Amino acid sequence: MKQTTIAVINQKGGVGKTTTATNLAAQLASEKASVLLVDLDPQGNATSGLGLDKELEPTTYEVLSGQASLDQAVRPTDRDGLYILPANANLAAAEIELVSQLQREFALRNALQIAAYDYIIIDCPPALGLLTINALTAANAILIPVQSEYYALEGLGQLLATVQRVKEGLNPALDLLGVVLTMYDKRTSLSEQVMHELKNHFGDKLFKAVIPRNVRLAEAPSFGKTIFEHDRWSKGARAYKQFAKEVAKRVNG
Repeated sequence: MKQTTIAVINQKGGVGKTTTATNLAAQLASEKASVLLVDLDPQGNATSGLGLDKELEPTTYEVLSGQASLDQAVRPTDRDGLYILPANANLAAAEIELVSQLQREFALRNALQIAAYDYIIIDCPPALGLLTINALTAANAILIPVQSEYYALEGLGQLLATVQRVKEGLNPALDLLGVVLTMYDKRTSLSEQVMHELKNHFGDKLFKAVIPRNVRLAEAPSFGKTIFEHDRWSKGARAYKQFAKEVAKRVNG
């Protein structure tokens, strides 16, 4: 199996990006794959969501700034096959420090060259800055979570234009793996409308699996757990299990 690096990206906050990145990574690992989750968000939510202390070092920041190698910073998690490159607020400094560096868009790609995993999942920050450009340059696939709310599609044009620029100028191997609908509430006509719009816009790039609005899913990170540890029989867990299967199929199909 060739290594697949997936950037989970949406410059809007609160769309279920980190929830998607962590639960996808955990489920892929449970299917006997080796998975590295890269926390590239200075908020460090993927790190704390897997039960790690945000104050630890070294982190993504030290790796990007050349103070530590990937192997020194990567940590195992409680789940077999799942590893994390943790992040904390220090990572915000990398955004500024990278600006003056030569080949600044390639810092993450260069750091990940020694990584030997089946999947690398990058949880991007909710912004189209230099950290996100690094993720897009390092990845060969992008995954866009979109929440089923008003203005869901707003900003997607800007995001896709950025992806296109990176593909043309920095990373010709970059492709859209797909779009996943999150926070879906089948009782509202709005959710149906958003799904319809996404289908029209993205066609078969829209994943069939839909992530529901689910209390158990929202609670899990506060316990430092994935949805599978927190409540594996919940609607959210079932949805992410189905979603991970679809991702694996698209990657390996």
